[in-house]
Amino acid sequence: MNLHVRKGAKLTFSGDPKDYLPAVKTSWEGMECYNYSPLIYAYGCEYIALSGEGKLFANLDTWKIWYKRPPEHMQALANLYHMAAKGDPVEARKMDYEGANLRPHFVHFNRCKHVLIEDIDIENSPFWVLHPYMCEHVVIRGVSVKAYGHNNDGVDPEMTQSLLIEHCEFDQGDDAIAIKAGRNQDAWRLNMPCKNVVIRHCRIKRAHQLIAIGSELSGGIENVYVDDCHFEGGAAFEYEGTGNLMLIKTNERRGGYVRNIVLQNITAPAINGGALTIATDVLYQWKDLVPTYERKLTTISGIHLQNVRVGKAGYLCKIEGQAEMPVSNVTLSNVVAENTREEAVQNVNVGGFEWYNA
Repeated sequence: MNLHVRKGAKLTFSGDPKDYLPAVKTSWEGMECYNYSPLIYAYGCEYIALSGEGKLFANLDTWKIWYKRPPEHMQALANLYHMAAKGDPVEARKMDYEGANLRPHFVHFNRCKHVLIEDIDIENSPFWVLHPYMCEHVVIRGVSVKAYGHNNDGVDPEMTQSLLIEHCEFDQGDDAIAIKAGRNQDAWRLNMPCKNVVIRHCRIKRAHQLIAIGSELSGGIENVYVDDCHFEGGAAFEYEGTGNLMLIKTNERRGGYVRNIVLQNITAPAINGGALTIATDVLYQWKDLVPTYERKLTTISGIHLQNVRVGKAGYLCKIEGQAEMPVSNVTLSNVVAENTREEAVQNVNVGGFEWYNA
């Protein structure tokens, strides 16, 4: 099946949550649940496509109100976290009740194989824009995404294998591409790493990160190759949101691993963070919202950057490993920033770090 939107056509999606009921099996920030249907949804399908040079447009009338996180929403997140941690059946995790306000993805392909998303133009999104979840053999090519809302990552491949992203343009309110592998107990149960990912020839107008890995990475992430991707110049890159070229983030609850990551031939005129940032204690609002059920540290090794040039930057590389499990085998080869506000390299608990320029 191919949903083909021709050039000049615009397909507008309702902003009324009631139009996305009954609830379907989906996920929210790495935890499986039943929630409002994504705007475009497929489950367990093979040989499916979303194509054409037309536009997919999300009406944000309600979703932009839901961007806020009032106490009722935070309690709903806590409820889902507890259910997942205790192993409650996914069918019992009903999250479409009033006040929970768990926004749906724009495009969510769940447990699908042989997927093509090509040439489409996407504007606005309730939540993550493109979310291949537990998919295999996926191509995302020539896609343009413009979405400035809360959590509006461009592509979030999660527990997905054999993925190619190329010749895409990202203009985001969050990360351009965020590679994920499920959260905590749910990911350990599903046991499907995200691996064999190629990202190349992409352009970024605005984004928090070019590539984020985690923090939902409990199933493991490996074999990621990023080549020839570039931030555009101009005033947009002076704004506060632009962070890092690559951010790897995890915490004591995640477990999993990150290994064999290559990022090369990248340019950016200005970033507030660095070419590489690795943070191992990132919990955001979850720190005080819910407890740690099981403590599992993340092994991070084999991270390689080469031929990376940045104009202004906060720093070049900042790695904050854990004393119990240091980050290992990191190389920066010909990675240069013309100007940094802070010390170029700031590493703690790292073994086998090399930095050399031609």
